[in-house]
Amino acid sequence: MFDEKTVQCFLENQLQLYPEKVAETYEEAENFLEECMAVVVDSVREVWEFFEEEGVDMEGADEEGILEADEVFEIGDGRYLIIE
Repeated sequence: MFDEKTVQCFLENQLQLYPEKVAETYEEAENFLEECMAVVVDSVREVWEFFEEEGVDMEGADEEGILEADEVFEIGDGRYLIIE
């Protein structure tokens, strides 16, 4: 379900969201992403739309602020991984 670049991004950056690693291996990271129903979106606009749909209070936030949320991971190819 998640491509290699997405799983690797989470594996390398998981400490931005969690105080300790939740996955040590690629397989553990992939399973974790599937279990927590992580989402991959193609643009900043889609990150914004995701938060709106989830009812996240974004009053006073801008695009840069949204991307700094702990649960948003920049994959590096224009896409973003969001951990629910």
